Amino acid sequence: MERIPMERSLATPADAEIILKLYDLRRETLMRQARAWVIGEFWPATAEEYFAVAMNPADPHNAFVRQVVGYWEMAAALVLHGAVSAELFVDCNAEGFFLLAKFAHILEDIRQQSPMFLQKTSEMIKRFTSAASKYETVQKNVEALRARRSQQPAQVQYAYEHKS
Repeated sequence: MERIPMERSLATPADAEIILKLYDLRRETLMRQARAWVIGEFWPATAEEYFAVAMNPADPHNAFVRQVVGYWEMAAALVLHGAVSAELFVDCNAEGFFLLAKFAHILEDIRQQSPMFLQKTSEMIKRFTSAASKYETVQKNVEALRARRSQQPAQVQYAYEHKS
Protein backbone atom coordinates (compact mmCIF):
# COMPACT_ATOMS: atom_id res chain seq x y z
CA MET A 1 0.00 0.00 0.00
CA GLU A 2 1.28 3.47 -0.87
CA ARG A 3 1.87 5.87 2.02
CA ILE A 4 -0.34 8.92 2.09
CA PRO A 5 0.91 12.23 3.44
CA MET A 6 -1.39 13.44 6.17
CA GLU A 7 -3.68 16.29 5.33
CA ARG A 8 -2.39 19.63 6.46
CA SER A 9 -5.63 20.95 7.86
CA LEU A 10 -6.60 22.09 11.29
CA ALA A 11 -7.96 19.44 13.59
CA THR A 12 -11.52 19.99 14.69
CA PRO A 13 -12.70 20.52 18.26
CA ALA A 14 -14.19 17.00 18.04
CA ASP A 15 -10.71 15.63 17.21
CA ALA A 16 -9.33 17.41 20.26
CA GLU A 17 -12.07 15.95 22.43
CA ILE A 18 -11.24 12.43 21.27
CA ILE A 19 -7.52 12.94 21.92
CA LEU A 20 -8.26 14.27 25.40
CA LYS A 21 -10.62 11.35 26.09
CA LEU A 22 -7.95 8.89 24.98
CA TYR A 23 -5.52 10.62 27.33
CA ASP A 24 -8.05 10.47 30.16
CA LEU A 25 -8.56 6.73 29.63
CA ARG A 26 -4.79 6.18 29.80
CA ARG A 27 -4.77 7.79 33.25
CA GLU A 28 -7.29 5.39 34.79
CA THR A 29 -5.61 3.56 37.71
CA LEU A 30 -5.74 0.02 36.37
CA MET A 31 -4.76 1.17 32.89
CA ARG A 32 -1.72 2.98 34.36
CA GLN A 33 -0.68 -0.24 36.11
CA ALA A 34 -1.17 -2.25 32.93
CA ARG A 35 0.77 0.25 30.84
CA ALA A 36 3.62 0.42 33.36
CA TRP A 37 3.98 -3.36 33.31
CA VAL A 38 3.62 -3.91 29.56
CA ILE A 39 5.80 -0.96 28.56
CA GLY A 40 8.38 -1.15 31.32
CA GLU A 41 8.63 -4.72 32.49
CA PHE A 42 7.38 -7.10 29.79
CA TRP A 43 10.22 -7.74 27.36
CA PRO A 44 9.64 -11.17 25.80
CA ALA A 45 12.55 -12.43 23.75
CA THR A 46 10.44 -14.92 21.80
CA ALA A 47 6.86 -15.36 20.66
CA GLU A 48 6.62 -18.27 23.10
CA GLU A 49 7.45 -15.90 25.98
CA TYR A 50 4.84 -13.47 24.70
CA PHE A 51 2.16 -16.17 24.43
CA ALA A 52 3.04 -17.56 27.89
CA VAL A 53 1.44 -14.38 29.22
CA ALA A 54 -0.92 -13.25 26.47
CA MET A 55 -2.66 -16.60 26.00
CA ASN A 56 -2.61 -17.73 29.61
CA PRO A 57 -5.63 -16.47 31.58
CA ALA A 58 -4.04 -17.83 34.76
CA ASP A 59 -1.11 -15.42 34.39
CA PRO A 60 -1.76 -12.33 36.54
CA HIS A 61 -0.49 -10.06 33.73
CA ASN A 62 -2.61 -11.57 30.96
CA ALA A 63 -5.28 -8.89 31.31
CA PHE A 64 -2.61 -6.17 31.28
CA VAL A 65 -1.31 -7.31 27.89
CA ARG A 66 -4.79 -7.60 26.41
CA GLN A 67 -5.87 -4.24 27.85
CA VAL A 68 -2.86 -2.26 26.60
CA VAL A 69 -2.63 -3.84 23.15
CA GLY A 70 -6.40 -3.60 22.72
CA TYR A 71 -6.45 0.05 23.80
CA TRP A 72 -3.80 1.13 21.28
CA GLU A 73 -5.33 -0.93 18.49
CA MET A 74 -8.71 0.71 19.20
CA ALA A 75 -7.07 4.14 19.10
CA ALA A 76 -5.35 3.31 15.79
CA ALA A 77 -8.68 2.09 14.38
CA LEU A 78 -10.22 5.48 15.21
CA VAL A 79 -7.54 7.10 13.07
CA LEU A 80 -7.83 4.62 10.23
CA HIS A 81 -11.60 5.08 10.06
CA GLY A 82 -11.34 8.87 10.08
CA ALA A 83 -12.91 9.42 13.50
CA VAL A 84 -9.91 11.45 14.62
CA SER A 85 -7.29 13.46 12.77
CA ALA A 86 -4.31 11.24 11.96
CA GLU A 87 -1.96 14.20 12.16
CA LEU A 88 -3.17 15.19 15.62
CA PHE A 89 -3.10 11.60 16.84
CA VAL A 90 0.49 11.05 15.70
CA ASP A 91 1.54 14.38 17.22
CA CYS A 92 0.03 13.43 20.60
CA ASN A 93 0.84 9.72 20.92
CA ALA A 94 3.89 7.48 20.72
CA GLU A 95 3.03 4.54 22.96
CA GLY A 96 1.25 2.46 20.33
CA PHE A 97 4.29 2.87 18.09
CA PHE A 98 6.48 1.91 21.05
CA LEU A 99 4.55 -1.34 21.45
CA LEU A 100 4.96 -2.21 17.80
CA ALA A 101 8.68 -1.44 17.93
CA LYS A 102 9.06 -3.41 21.16
CA PHE A 103 7.55 -6.54 19.60
CA ALA A 104 9.01 -6.00 16.10
CA HIS A 105 11.72 -8.63 16.57
CA ILE A 106 9.06 -11.31 17.22
CA LEU A 107 6.14 -9.80 15.32
CA GLU A 108 6.17 -12.31 12.46
CA ASP A 109 6.20 -15.23 14.92
CA ILE A 110 3.36 -13.73 16.98
CA ARG A 111 1.29 -13.14 13.84
CA GLN A 112 1.61 -16.78 12.84
CA GLN A 113 -0.70 -17.54 15.76
CA SER A 114 -2.44 -14.14 16.09
CA PRO A 115 -2.56 -12.60 12.59
CA MET A 116 -4.28 -9.40 13.77
CA PHE A 117 -1.69 -8.57 16.46
CA LEU A 118 -0.97 -4.81 16.26
CA GLN A 119 -2.38 -4.81 12.73
CA LYS A 120 -4.09 -1.41 13.03
CA THR A 121 -0.93 0.27 14.28
CA SER A 122 1.02 -1.34 11.43
CA GLU A 123 -1.61 -0.10 8.98
CA MET A 124 -1.23 3.48 10.26
CA ILE A 125 2.51 3.29 9.55
CA LYS A 126 1.85 2.01 6.04
CA ARG A 127 -0.81 4.60 5.33
CA PHE A 128 0.59 7.83 6.83
CA THR A 129 4.09 9.21 6.30
CA SER A 130 4.09 11.02 9.66
CA ALA A 131 3.19 7.78 11.44
CA ALA A 132 6.03 6.00 9.61
CA SER A 133 8.43 8.74 10.60
CA LYS A 134 7.35 8.63 14.24
CA TYR A 135 7.66 4.84 14.25
CA GLU A 136 11.21 5.02 12.89
CA THR A 137 12.20 7.39 15.70
CA VAL A 138 10.51 5.30 18.35
CA GLN A 139 12.03 2.12 16.93
CA LYS A 140 15.55 3.55 17.34
CA ASN A 141 14.75 4.42 20.95
CA VAL A 142 13.39 0.93 21.64
CA GLU A 143 16.45 -0.70 20.08
CA ALA A 144 18.74 1.43 22.29
CA LEU A 145 16.66 0.55 25.34
CA ARG A 146 16.75 -3.15 24.47
CA ALA A 147 20.54 -2.96 24.07
CA ARG A 148 20.92 -1.28 27.49
CA ARG A 149 18.67 -3.89 29.08
CA SER A 150 20.73 -6.72 27.59
CA GLN A 151 23.85 -5.24 29.19
CA GLN A 152 22.33 -5.31 32.70
CA PRO A 153 23.61 -8.05 34.99
CA ALA A 154 21.24 -11.04 34.94
CA GLN A 155 20.24 -10.72 38.61
CA VAL A 156 19.38 -7.01 38.21
CA GLN A 157 17.40 -7.66 35.03
CA TYR A 158 15.60 -10.61 36.66
CA ALA A 159 14.65 -8.50 39.69
CA TYR A 160 13.41 -5.72 37.40
CA GLU A 161 11.37 -8.08 35.24
CA HIS A 162 9.76 -9.93 38.13
CA LYS A 163 8.71 -7.13 40.42
CA SER A 164 5.01 -6.44 40.42
